[in-house]
Amino acid sequence: MVIIVGFEGSANKFGVGVIKDGEILSNPRDTYISPPGTGFRPPDAARHHRNVALRILKEALTEAKVKVSEIDAICYTKGPGMGAPLVSTAVVARAIAQLWKKPLLGVNHCVGHIEMGRLVTKADNPTILYVSGGNTQVVAYSKQCYRIFGETLDIAIGSCLDRFARVIKISNDPSPGYNIEQFAKKGKKFIMLPYVIKGMDMSFSGILSHVTKLAKTKMGSEEEMAQFKNDLCYSLQETLFAMLVEVTERALAHTGSTEVLIVGGVGCNIRLQKMMEAMCEERGARLCAMDDRYCIDNGAMIAQAGLCAFNAGVRDKLSDCSITQRFRTDEVDVIWRIDYKRIKAGVI
Repeated sequence: MVIIVGFEGSANKFGVGVIKDGEILSNPRDTYISPPGTGFRPPDAARHHRNVALRILKEALTEAKVKVSEIDAICYTKGPGMGAPLVSTAVVARAIAQLWKKPLLGVNHCVGHIEMGRLVTKADNPTILYVSGGNTQVVAYSKQCYRIFGETLDIAIGSCLDRFARVIKISNDPSPGYNIEQFAKKGKKFIMLPYVIKGMDMSFSGILSHVTKLAKTKMGSEEEMAQFKNDLCYSLQETLFAMLVEVTERALAHTGSTEVLIVGGVGCNIRLQKMMEAMCEERGARLCAMDDRYCIDNGAMIAQAGLCAFNAGVRDKLSDCSITQRFRTDEVDVIWRIDYKRIKAGVI
């Protein structure tokens, strides 16, 4: 029996999760929310993380009914993410690990999302769409590495949605993307927007510029403007998600996988899940999707990825337990996974 405590704080959410041999014992988190029409500043998010860290840790341990003596290791988000929040989270994790005399492991945030998705959905060897505020990637496993088949060339899809929410003054509570989803449900007219796919990569900055210009130049009555806002949210979602589905479908065809796993905060969008599900049905594949408990940044995903690494024998020196804002998904040695193609070929 191995028990891992994971700390996540790469952006505006701070979470602590406790995992015991793949069972989620607890997963509380707290979100820093900025006023409507604004984004959040990394120093403010870092201050929030420091203020709530001990409370969230206590909640996690109390809910999990775990004693300090039973914990095998502490894990934290090493990157990618925003510098100040990452540092605050790493400092808390380092302090706790030394205070409790436990091994400390740095975890890749993206791999944390993937391993959480595989755990919750029971996905075997899926093609993965990772969509969040800071990342947009289409990923598949091969030869002990999560390889990137396609990604954003500029801003992430979550960042695109968040920035547009600021333009039209949508609330950040509980999140800009969620509120755009609700406005989109009331959209009646599809407005043509740029559709930018280059090979297997996507670009969102031009779409954001175009839809921002439309939002700022439209004139009309209060009722007309309200409906126009709904139509823009609807059109933006449809365009962005169609791009994601197209690239994911190409990767699915290339890998020969029969599963698509959606992870990351944007992944809990119901419209995205329905569009992806329609594609999967046409290809005889299964959609593996989750709700906001596991899609949105959380401590349990870091604990689960840490558990995989810990069981595979990974141990980090305290001096190596720093942070990095740029830590690509394909830089991680995924030594805990089996290479399915090599097994089929009879190599292993």
